[in-house]
Amino acid sequence: MPELTLSDTSTWLPLDGLAPGFDANKAPTVGDLHGRSFELACEDGTTFTAAFSGTRIDWAYHGKGTDRCETFLVDDDLYYVQFHPRARQEEAFTLLLDLRRGRALLVLSKIGDTSPRVTQSFVAATIGGVEPAGEPLAPTTSLVGRRVLWVYSTEHAYEHVYLSPHWYTWQCLAGPERGLADTDENSVYELRPGIYVFAWREKVIPCASVTVADHRDAKRLRSHGVLFGLDASGSTPTHFTFGAHGKLLSTTVHPEAYDPAGS
Repeated sequence: MPELTLSDTSTWLPLDGLAPGFDANKAPTVGDLHGRSFELACEDGTTFTAAFSGTRIDWAYHGKGTDRCETFLVDDDLYYVQFHPRARQEEAFTLLLDLRRGRALLVLSKIGDTSPRVTQSFVAATIGGVEPAGEPLAPTTSLVGRRVLWVYSTEHAYEHVYLSPHWYTWQCLAGPERGLADTDENSVYELRPGIYVFAWREKVIPCASVTVADHRDAKRLRSHGVLFGLDASGSTPTHFTFGAHGKLLSTTVHPEAYDPAGS
């Protein structure tokens, strides 16, 4: 591995270079969904089905499979499910299930010959058998202007600055990437008041991430997420989950005429 040079992106660490220890603050998984099945009616007219048994999910969506999954409890009756299909190594699935509101969000991350290398698609859905409550899940600008510290372990810490509906800036404050920073694409959806799906796609390292972040307490933020992309070889998919504790550092309020969150 070449010595890290801040301005020479060829020396930046590959996705698998973050290990070991990046997942130290990951929350414990839960088995709450064991024995339960769900049918999601997606806004694009498709259907996603899932049946949970232990740490496995039987799923069907443009194909089907049985794969290992991880399930995290985000809030009461709000779950984050992550899995990487063995038969479709170039894809990773993120499923957010709000059993209280009868709404769901499916995020499909896919490695391709694109720029950025990992793209993401977002599909809102309703959960069969539960009367949908509130507005359909949709993109939000609620994070624009916030600067947040995220601590992933005793060794890894980053700050995020949410610039606009399309861009955010990250800077590594501690860890093997200390001193590195970049501005990358992002997408944000609000699941519940103060709880967001924040996803990003990096242009230097071939990877993307989906996180679900609880911003309700500015001093005690919490997130759960996944990183997915290619390892140092540039050909082998890497997929791992993590967690972080956070704190709101500041909020920038732009004059209305120059507000990047505005139309």
